[in-house]
Amino acid sequence: MDLKTYFENTKGLGVLSTADAEGNVDSALYARPHVQEDGTLVLIMRDRLSHANLQSNPKAAYLFKEEGPGYTGKRFFLSKTKEEQDEQKIESLKRRSYPQDEKIHEEARYLVFFEIEKELPLIGRGEK
Repeated sequence: MDLKTYFENTKGLGVLSTADAEGNVDSALYARPHVQEDGTLVLIMRDRLSHANLQSNPKAAYLFKEEGPGYTGKRFFLSKTKEEQDEQKIESLKRRSYPQDEKIHEEARYLVFFEIEKELPLIGRGEK
């Protein structure tokens, strides 16, 4: 199954890990990424710690645990390639909505694009 189909049809829990220029690490829950035709992963991000870390260190790791029993999923080692603030594109990609009165609507949002450097299964080493 290709990644676009995988992330469109597989529910689960995602964790994005980033580090700043000094190596201080952060992990945060993130939705399933959007997969472009060229295989690029795209996340919608708010201007919080993970996004700030990516400004000084483009490397990240994304872990996805599939919903259900056991430990099935994927790990991705990523490199940020670009970002943009296209509100129309963000609106077309987002999968959930929040009530209009929440302050979350006032925060800046970014589309952050990542190249996959390596993909591994959730558990184990994968191929060497």
